[in-house]
Amino acid sequence: MRKTSRVLVVHEDKVHGGFGGEIAARIGSELFEHLDAPVDRVGSTFTPVGFNRILERAILPDTARVLAAAKKTLAY
Repeated sequence: MRKTSRVLVVHEDKVHGGFGGEIAARIGSELFEHLDAPVDRVGSTFTPVGFNRILERAILPDTARVLAAAKKTLAY
């Protein structure tokens, strides 16, 4: 039986230009032949970070966004 590999990188930094993008790129380039789906990422929205708890909650990844990305990756 063949094992399947899917990767979802979740982090609080920006999706584009953040450290999660570097991790995803490294996984994609070094482990490409083992992946069954593209590496997907969930991070904060591309806005300035607010120094207020309410504003931070609005831009950081939440359970709903992570769950939606996980379902998308598993459905690939």
